[in-house]
Amino acid sequence: MPHSPAPVPTAPSAASPPGTVPDTAPRTATRHESSTARTALVTGASGYIGGHLVPRLLEDGWSVRVLTRHASSLDDRPWRRWVDVLEGDVASADDMRRALSGIRTAYYLVHSMDDRPDFARRDREAATIFATAARETGVERIVYLGGLHPDDEVLSPHLASRVEVGRILLDSGVPTAVLQAAVVLGDGSASFDMLRYLTTRLPAMIAPKWLDNRIQPIAIDDVITLLAGAGSLPADVNRTFDIGGPEIMTYREMIQRFADVTGRRRRPVVTVPVLTPRLASHWVGLVTPISAGLAKPLVGSLVHEVVAKEDDLLDLVVVPGGLEGFDTAVRSAMKTVRPDTAPRNLAIAVGATVACAVAGGLATKPGSQWYRSLDLPPWQPPPATFGLVWTPLYTAIAGSAATTLNALDRAGDAPGRSAYLKAFGTNLALNTAWSWLFWRARRPGVAALECAALTASSAALARRSMATHRTAGLALVPYAAWTGFATVLSTAIARRNRRR
Repeated sequence: MPHSPAPVPTAPSAASPPGTVPDTAPRTATRHESSTARTALVTGASGYIGGHLVPRLLEDGWSVRVLTRHASSLDDRPWRRWVDVLEGDVASADDMRRALSGIRTAYYLVHSMDDRPDFARRDREAATIFATAARETGVERIVYLGGLHPDDEVLSPHLASRVEVGRILLDSGVPTAVLQAAVVLGDGSASFDMLRYLTTRLPAMIAPKWLDNRIQPIAIDDVITLLAGAGSLPADVNRTFDIGGPEIMTYREMIQRFADVTGRRRRPVVTVPVLTPRLASHWVGLVTPISAGLAKPLVGSLVHEVVAKEDDLLDLVVVPGGLEGFDTAVRSAMKTVRPDTAPRNLAIAVGATVACAVAGGLATKPGSQWYRSLDLPPWQPPPATFGLVWTPLYTAIAGSAATTLNALDRAGDAPGRSAYLKAFGTNLALNTAWSWLFWRARRPGVAALECAALTASSAALARRSMATHRTAGLALVPYAAWTGFATVLSTAIARRNRRR
């Protein structure tokens, strides 16, 4: 049996969810409000948009049901106890019929944000299943958030897929409102995060020429107001609506305005014609916490000029106080963002690694008479090999440490960060100590034992990083392997020179 939506309290109480105003007029108003009971399904409630929409719907008096693959993903949401949570998959017809039973308005807020080649097929199939289930269960309204796009250009694959999903829903037989937005300005929005990190982390940048394309960004509060209001549109409305803020600007101008609002100096931006969307997405993945897979659809939308061609939804949904300007939206978003610790983490990782390399290098004396007198195994690599190997290894050590620390900070894991720093520092100390034990103390046997400890520490550090950030852990595998080889080599040298 399908679950019924959880009731929303009609009077304030100590247990009322934060932000609910059941005894007052709703924040979002339409010009055609119905008096019938309002039940809504929100798919993608664990995502950025859905997570903001649910409390607004509760605030406006809706009974809300949410669909998620894992109910535990909502455990930290303050509105969790006030909604009916169903576990299911939008790609399952049975799950969708169960979730949509008894629902008046269904919000479709799911789409693939990955680089797997079959994402368009997956989105198409899921949207078709959702549309069919909505029609069969008597849903009165579908609301979908897609991407703002031009009508006369070949679209990027992700943007084209969003357009296709919107068309499937519009053709479902259920009245549908497809809202189309460009860059959403809000803390946690991937497009806003990309803008923020590019501006704050880079003192200057070389960027693609399409950074001068026009964009119409919109504040997250306005997106949520319009989405919530679209849930009560008249039954004869079945169309797309372009939504955008009051200002049109280029991405270059957005970078400079962001710098102004946040008290930073303006960034020199030089555009070049050679950065393709794929290359640009990898560049974004390199300098920001946003993965290249997620950056690709974001960058792909910037290839086009994304400006609203109409603002008809504003005639149907009231936005109290009017649409927020860019500066106001950025200030609001920045009130809740976590400090960007990446520059500090990079300085710690690079500084410690360079200190280790310099200290070890000062001790190393491959041209000394003592070293030349040693009986070395025939498979001993040439001296030049060590410099060629250690340069990329030290780079990997620093990069892995910075990436791991960033991931721990994003997770809010202060104890994990402290433990990792201790393990990282211990490893570098062991790394440096080998050079001094072998080259300066001239104790090959002790150095071999110490190198075994270094190998164990390197493997443990790789595992620790892997548990937090898989790529960071994999980057340390060659380091652990090389220290293992160094242990074998040190042991062989110690045995061949036991009496020296």
